[in-house]
Amino acid sequence: MKKQRWFLLFASLVCGVAIALHPVAAQAQNLWQRLLLQGIQVIQLSNISPRQEVALGQQIHEQMLRQGMRLVRNPAAQNYVNSIGDRLVNVGERRGVPYQFHIIQDRQVNAYATMGGFVYVTTGLMLRAENEAELASVIAHEIGHIDQRHVIRQLQQMAIAQGLMTAAGLDRDRGLQIAMELAFRRPRSREQELEADRYGLGLLARSNYDPRAMVTFLQKLQREGGAPPTILSTHPAPRDRQLLAENLIRSGLSNDCVVAPQPLCGTDPLAYQQQLRSF
Repeated sequence: MKKQRWFLLFASLVCGVAIALHPVAAQAQNLWQRLLLQGIQVIQLSNISPRQEVALGQQIHEQMLRQGMRLVRNPAAQNYVNSIGDRLVNVGERRGVPYQFHIIQDRQVNAYATMGGFVYVTTGLMLRAENEAELASVIAHEIGHIDQRHVIRQLQQMAIAQGLMTAAGLDRDRGLQIAMELAFRRPRSREQELEADRYGLGLLARSNYDPRAMVTFLQKLQREGGAPPTILSTHPAPRDRQLLAENLIRSGLSNDCVVAPQPLCGTDPLAYQQQLRSF
């Protein structure tokens, strides 16, 4: 009888402890679930892989479409821009990146690039270019930003400056928000602009486009009367960029690549206008 009472007392104590610990265990389990979910949604900027970079670029692209970005759906126009972009990418350093080239329906003269191979030019910029080589010079510059991973570097710097980076990384949603702002609204640094120009000149030379087209297009931007083109708010210091391009071309070098010999292509304005009218 005494043994039975001791057993019942022991069982009640065990049950009491289990009941008391149950909320703690449940809370701990919920905490781990939240941490695991957070881990999935964190961006590891320090060692982001090319596949992750492309996935983030795709998410940025889809978010911009949801926010009202209008793309030109004309197959002939898309094929034309693709042909220019592919020609440049094929002589670049990151040929494994699945580049996508898009035309934005916008009268403003502008161009953008975000991570993972997404390049955008506006219809206004295409109309402002005098020939195919000038359009190619802008696309080559944007490819330079991607191949040199400028958006990722800016994203990391801004996240650190704003105190958003943790030991785990950067929250994915906040990272996407910053990346969109960097790609479409904030200017690059002077150093990144010059680096993208230097790299872009190499692409133009190796693909046999006339690299002087970069100079002539930058000169157009500086000569614009009235309100400055929108592209100057996201691509600063056109005078510095023009001088760099001129010096590199004059020296016969661009990004350690000898400028291609004559004949250089893409300089016929009539052929370019005919191409635009065919869309």
